Amino acid sequence: MTLDAIVVGGGIVGASLAYHLAKMGLKTRLIDRHDTGRATDAGAGILSPETSSSESEDWYRFGLTAVDYYQPLIQNLTDVQDGDTGYAMCGLLRVAVSDDEIEPYNEAHRIVFERQIRNNTPATSDLYEVSSKEAQEIFPALATVHKAFYHRTGARVDGRLLCAAITKAGLYYGLDVQHASVDRLLINDNQVIGVVVDGQEILAGKVVIAGGAWSSVFAEQLGVHIPVEPQRGQIIHLQLDDVDTTNWAVINAFRGHYMVAWENGRVVVGATRETGTGFDPRTTASGIHEVLSEALRVAPGLASAQLLEVRVGLRPYTIDGLPVLGTIPKIDNIYVATGHGPTGLQLGPYSGKVVADMMAGNSLDDDLSPFAITRFI
Repeated sequence: MTLDAIVVGGGIVGASLAYHLAKMGLKTRLIDRHDTGRATDAGAGILSPETSSSESEDWYRFGLTAVDYYQPLIQNLTDVQDGDTGYAMCGLLRVAVSDDEIEPYNEAHRIVFERQIRNNTPATSDLYEVSSKEAQEIFPALATVHKAFYHRTGARVDGRLLCAAITKAGLYYGLDVQHASVDRLLINDNQVIGVVVDGQEILAGKVVIAGGAWSSVFAEQLGVHIPVEPQRGQIIHLQLDDVDTTNWAVINAFRGHYMVAWENGRVVVGATRETGTGFDPRTTASGIHEVLSEALRVAPGLASAQLLEVRVGLRPYTIDGLPVLGTIPKIDNIYVATGHGPTGLQLGPYSGKVVADMMAGNSLDDDLSPFAITRFI
């Protein structure tokens, strides 16, 4: 039997690809070896492109569409499966706690609010400055801050739960899942015709590589550089006893770290951004020290929290901070969807949808040329 499509990699992007292909009626197999350190399993799941300091209009445009897509996606997942996704609209605060953060805060404020005026979104009732007192009411463990602005409709999602829910919904639509490692691609006359798994050939009309930081393993076979490398992120889960954290906002300060509150007193703090570590998903003393020091600097009210666990994710990092989506030059029937870095949960479900549409020959509403692999050639 020849499949319509094979998806290599079962993180959030691969799961979304497989789900959307199966939902369109294509005979699809998801092949996933679930590597230790997969970014999806550790990610914080912050959904708020409107508050990003990125000046890339391509990233911002795609991010807005990607987060808007969460509403119909979550609704469809709810309709066809019973797993939780952890999705909730909780708001997001960007805060300057210390003097050295005022300048980067002002620059981020300029980018975010100029973009709000230029695009007439979000509404001024959804994105606005708040006082230090108001910030502490939104996140009670917070230090006294110099400056802050608030995005009321910022959201968060649990990567592990969401990935499981999307995969389960794919099964509802006829998806086949195989827990294995792809040895190599099958290529005949400049066309990919399938893959080899444990010495067995599996034929398919189209194949998509969505292996996160591991995607580059197929680069030599394809004769193209797949420009992703692992960036290690260490994230700590804390527990506040007898504290209702359900409605606490996400916190972004200006030293590259964040906090995400969940139900039942759990607060996630992170994360390191370690390049050059290779495929080494270890926790380290320096990483834990960095994350906890920053968390307590910004939110001293977390000092009494219990340390529950440390998660480590290897993000698929690209040098320009943009994902890699689309076809591979000079070889037919092969696609790639990777390189989302620290924004895999924010962009990944929608990336899976648009690349699935591309594979199915559907018309696209988005211009994916800024994310083409050819920009690195």
